[in-house]
Amino acid sequence: MKKLFLILSISIGLIGCSSVELDAVPSSKQVTQRILNLGLSHEENLVEASKLSSAHMVSVVTLQLTNARDEKIQADKDLKESEDFATMVTILQNNSQFISSEISESSNNVILDIDKDLTNYFIEGFKDQNNGIVTHKLNISITYNSKSRRDYYVISFCDKWNNCEQSELELYVASANAANCNNNACDFTEIMEIEFSDGFLRDAIGKGFSMRVISNKKTNKITISKPYLMGYLRVAQ
Repeated sequence: MKKLFLILSISIGLIGCSSVELDAVPSSKQVTQRILNLGLSHEENLVEASKLSSAHMVSVVTLQLTNARDEKIQADKDLKESEDFATMVTILQNNSQFISSEISESSNNVILDIDKDLTNYFIEGFKDQNNGIVTHKLNISITYNSKSRRDYYVISFCDKWNNCEQSELELYVASANAANCNNNACDFTEIMEIEFSDGFLRDAIGKGFSMRVISNKKTNKITISKPYLMGYLRVAQ
């Protein structure tokens, strides 16, 4: 029995030593963060990385340092753009209504002008003065030349790999009209709205979001960029 107890004690001791030894080895992320905390330039960070004993660690940490540099550059750019978008937000009704700048986009993968779509969109927010809750809606206008109306009816959200999934959010068609009609086609304009909660938009503020507005005849893609959303939400609160 004493012998068995002695064997167990030695085994546990060895496992404990092994764990201490493994914990003492910093991960590449920890090494990268330690170098970033030095507050050096990117070139100086790479010099520090080159001093690491393992060639593999040098390679991994160098890549992570470069990614960190690129992410900071992009974050600074997004912040600057968001500040510009924030200045273009209109505030109405005693700080209870917010309207973002309108974005206009035309399709650029067509051969004939007659096939071009013009998509306009902006976000509008409403603040309940009783409880302070802000709700939002995305206003969309799609103008196109066609023999018949498309009748958009549903939306889907897409990830960065362009995988899209139909949303339960309702696409409300506010109006649809035709103009400049001839024997072949008319210029149709469909105006639609999608309501979003404040929580939904603030959850998406880190990267923005992409969505598809779908009809049986054609699908249009709309991308709400991170800076655009950041700028709007900075004011709409």
